[in-house]
Amino acid sequence: MKLIVINNFLSKRILNKINSLQLETVPKKEIKVYSNVIKNQKIISNSCFDKKILIELNKKYHSKAFDILKRISPKKSKLYDYSVFNIVVTGSHYSFPIHDDTPNKLLSGVIYLSPKKNLGTIFYDSNKKKIKVINWKKNKAIFFVRKEKKTWHSYRGNKKDNRIVLVYNLMTNRVKDVYRIENKNYFIGFLRYKINPILYKYFKFNF
Repeated sequence: MKLIVINNFLSKRILNKINSLQLETVPKKEIKVYSNVIKNQKIISNSCFDKKILIELNKKYHSKAFDILKRISPKKSKLYDYSVFNIVVTGSHYSFPIHDDTPNKLLSGVIYLSPKKNLGTIFYDSNKKKIKVINWKKNKAIFFVRKEKKTWHSYRGNKKDNRIVLVYNLMTNRVKDVYRIENKNYFIGFLRYKINPILYKYFKFNF
C-alpha cells in the first residue's frame, strides 16, 4: 500500500474556516458524517459548508489530489466522476472497524482538523496485523488508492476528545470498471458490502 502523507495540506485561512463550522455535538460513542459532494464545480449536496468554501476547496485542491491518483493508479484516474468533502466527527469513545474502503472511492484522503491532539489512522496488512500508524497532527493529509481486501485501516477516538477530520475522496460511478482494473469479481464485491451494514451505510453501488 502506497501512502502519501502531506503536512500543512490546507491553507491556514481555509483550515480556520472549516474549524469554525458550527457542528452538532456528537455523543462519545457515536459518529456523524456531514456529506458534501461537488462535480465540475457544481455543488450536488452540501450539509455543512458555506458554498463558496466548498467550491474553493474543489478548485484549489483538485489538481493536487488528481495528480496523486494518476501517480498511484493511472488506470483508475480515467474513471473519475466527482469529489466528496465530508466532515467526519468521531466520538471520543467510538472506534470504526478495520475496513478497506468502498470501491467507488478512487482516491481516499483524510485531513486531520481538530483537536490539536488525538489518534491518527492505523493501517494493517492482509492478515489484519498493524503495520503502520500515521500519527495525528493538525492539517496533516493522508492519501491512498484503495484495493479490495488489501488497504485495511481503522481509526478511533482518544477517549478524551471528539476526532474531527475532512475526508477528501475522488469518486466514480463506474464501480464495475474498478473491479476490472483490480482484477476482482464485481458481484462478490457487491455481496460483501451488501451484507456489511456498517460499511454499506456509507456506500451505494451504481449499476
